[in-house]
Amino acid sequence: MFSEAQLYSPVTTGTDGDVTVHLSEEHPGVHDSGYRERRNAIAARALAYRPGEATPRIEYTEDEQRVWRIAAAELSRKHERYASAEVLAGARRLGLAHDHIPQLDEVSAQLVPLSGFRYVPAAGLVPLREFFGSFADRIFHSTQYIRHHSAPLYTPEPDAIHEIIGHANQLASPRFAAIYAEVGAAVARLETDAALKFLADVFWFSMEFGVVRERGEIRCYGAGLLSSYGEIEEFRGARLRPLDVREMGTAVYDITHYQPVLYCAASISEIEEVVGGFFATATDDVVAATTASPTPGSRRPA
Repeated sequence: MFSEAQLYSPVTTGTDGDVTVHLSEEHPGVHDSGYRERRNAIAARALAYRPGEATPRIEYTEDEQRVWRIAAAELSRKHERYASAEVLAGARRLGLAHDHIPQLDEVSAQLVPLSGFRYVPAAGLVPLREFFGSFADRIFHSTQYIRHHSAPLYTPEPDAIHEIIGHANQLASPRFAAIYAEVGAAVARLETDAALKFLADVFWFSMEFGVVRERGEIRCYGAGLLSSYGEIEEFRGARLRPLDVREMGTAVYDITHYQPVLYCAASISEIEEVVGGFFATATDDVVAATTASPTPGSRRPA
């Protein structure tokens, strides 16, 4: 299981109102004062946002735009080779810009007609219940900062490239968007932290790091794979397991390394049936019964 806080640099507000993003010592931008000031300013805009207000528009620098252009071009090529047909069809309908960083309101304007989802800003970590629960209203909380320009194809934390190139291309599929909405509905039924954590881990191994077999090849549909220049080249070397909600929700894994075990669906329909079906029926009692039961051995091997 993972602690979602490890994915984000902590954001704090001082007594003077100053917002600070606390980068780890391993972060590529930790010793770049300009980058740190930039991150603080973008986080402050997100923290000041209130629902119903206009989404903050970020005036991105040329360094940030260059990072986006590099990552968007490289990932687009990777998607053609490794992404599932459902993701590719959604991406074509969405038509994200490759020459500049889309503002969140631009992403929303393109997504809403396709799946009803819209983006709102996040400074960093959004608590699990709020993040997943917002899916019921077809809202996705997205960071707006960009990884450090010294490493355009790497980030230790989710940035706008992950949130937009990974999740928006996925959410452009009505079939995947419907699964997200079921996640949000499930959160409203869950009362215990243990059940919420189980749901988050199933989401991790499906909508973040899910793979599917298509025409004899293993293709990715998870946003974490779609937005990772390195891991999208390596995921076919992972040990593949059949979809199994109990395993997915109880697996122990390290978020800081490429995932050595992935769960492979036989089709998009199986993702809807197994993963979507779990989210659609999840309650505290269902999760408790699932974790208590032995892992079934009847599903097709990948």
